[in-house]
Amino acid sequence: MENATILAPLKQPIVFHLEGFYVPPGYGVFFFFLALLCYVVIMLANGVVLCVIVVDKNLHRPMYIMVCNLVVSDLLGATAVLPRLMMHFLMDQKKIGYVSAIAQAFSVHTYGFAVETILAAMAYDRYIAVCEPLRYHAIMTSTRLHFCLALAWITAFLFIGVLFILHINSPLCGNIIHHVYCSNRGILNLACSPTPINNIYGLCIFWFVNTSIFLIIAFSYIRILHACLKQGRDNSFIRSKTFQTCTPHLVVYVLYQLATVIIVVSQRFPSLSQNIKKFVSILFIIFPPAMNPMIYGLVSKDIPQCPQRYAAFYVVQHERFGGGSVMVWGGVSTEGRTDLYRLENSPTAIRHRDEMLEPKVRPYAGAPGPQIIQVHDNARPHVHCRYEVFGV
Repeated sequence: MENATILAPLKQPIVFHLEGFYVPPGYGVFFFFLALLCYVVIMLANGVVLCVIVVDKNLHRPMYIMVCNLVVSDLLGATAVLPRLMMHFLMDQKKIGYVSAIAQAFSVHTYGFAVETILAAMAYDRYIAVCEPLRYHAIMTSTRLHFCLALAWITAFLFIGVLFILHINSPLCGNIIHHVYCSNRGILNLACSPTPINNIYGLCIFWFVNTSIFLIIAFSYIRILHACLKQGRDNSFIRSKTFQTCTPHLVVYVLYQLATVIIVVSQRFPSLSQNIKKFVSILFIIFPPAMNPMIYGLVSKDIPQCPQRYAAFYVVQHERFGGGSVMVWGGVSTEGRTDLYRLENSPTAIRHRDEMLEPKVRPYAGAPGPQIIQVHDNARPHVHCRYEVFGV
């Protein structure tokens, strides 16, 4: 039944019909396995990154906690679309209830919004890490980290929630959604009357969010570039350290923006088939979530080195009986100094690694540059090995 033949508003329970892809006879199973492969890759890759960060206490740092939130957002977007897409390919299931349609649309929009806000929080974190390395822990405290992440998620839920509240009571005169998945625009196109308030609000939050996030990230990287040029003009170590720190975040941001641009550009070519346009429209749900774990796994050295840090070759436990000792550490450079950190009660190699090297020494190692001098009285061979592994 065509939308134009339905004159009276539909009554609940409303069941929508997704147009979906045109699948040639006999190819449904093939496309089902392609969609299943994409979903398995996304779940497995993101699941590994999430588990490694959760299990390894050395990765309980602001950047990787934000990566965890980005992983959760990616899983939300992929799970909202791909399972139902697989049902469409395998069983030609194109019907979806009203509540399920709203839930899917809400999840997809929240995913897109949360990715932007989390990337903005990550840009702020990278700015502090590069431009204020000696004050990084004083600025990016646990409270501030949790505030930034809560603000990112609450903003996403709030803006998207209002978007759907505005049209939740709008009468619908059609039930065919000309898309692969449900979206706010796809449902509003079925409204019996124009929805100017919804359209204006949707455009406003789209441009406001994208412009604000772009300005935040641009400001952060302009300051990072300025600090890199100022401090690393004759110092390749600082440049390489900055590149290693900022590249994963910048690549992920560009990846999302590239997927969005491809979607917009594809709609400007009427000669393209509907299948190609629909496939392009779900790229931002498949491509970035599948690539992000590889980006953080390949570019960042911390996640791949996680198993190595716990190898017996690098850690030797020494129990001290009788008496006790204390270890203190402080960093001093021409631009400032750190707080004085104290490790009491018989520090061992494992405690030295977990409580001093990783959380205290390593974040400040790149500030002075390659000329950094790490002084450690009576250092044992295995301690020297720990310094080499952690790049200090």
